[in-house]
Amino acid sequence: MENTINTLVLESQILQVLKTVYDPEIPVDIYSLGMIYEIEVDEQAKAHIVMTLTTPNCPVAESLPAEVREKISHIPGIKDVDLELTFDPPWTKDMMTDEAKLELGML
Repeated sequence: MENTINTLVLESQILQVLKTVYDPEIPVDIYSLGMIYEIEVDEQAKAHIVMTLTTPNCPVAESLPAEVREKISHIPGIKDVDLELTFDPPWTKDMMTDEAKLELGML
């Protein structure tokens, strides 16, 4: 029997890991902030993440993507991580979940 990769399980595990990564200036995880645009895992167990930052000149522009890449690479079954940083579309407060807005007193 062929060894198949359950991409949906790995994508779910990635989502859970992303909820442990926080923007140091905002006490909310980057997923709830709406900074994650895409999570995909291919049949070779390579994770593809598209994310943004709150601004292009964000003080954690180097460290935050590195933290995301490192944490995802430690998920059992993930073979490689391709992290794409984009500013299209630019991040806005509207991208935050209602829970994040509530946490920050915006609702």
